[in-house]
Amino acid sequence: MAWFYLILAGLLEIVWATAMKQSQGFTRILPTGVMVVGMLASFWLLAVAMRTLPLGTAYTVWVGIGAVGAFLLGIVMFGEPVTATRLIAAGLIVAGIITMKLAS
Repeated sequence: MAWFYLILAGLLEIVWATAMKQSQGFTRILPTGVMVVGMLASFWLLAVAMRTLPLGTAYTVWVGIGAVGAFLLGIVMFGEPVTATRLIAAGLIVAGIITMKLAS
């Protein structure tokens, strides 16, 4: 169950990061609210996962899921540039997440 909670926490990190972007500096109430709720839920699920998983593994996977997810949504939703260097960097993060999972 810990891995399930961790993956869900990572997905919620993507939600709150995207909502933060859409809040336009906390000037829009709905995205700001989504961000706060998503943040609290993400942190809570991360803490639950850390009851079982090692700190380094849990935190690295959580950040990695959020970083790659936000990167992809930035491309899809906000038209951010797709370059070879950015894709390689995201691929390295994914490789790190997979390696952490295999190492635990």
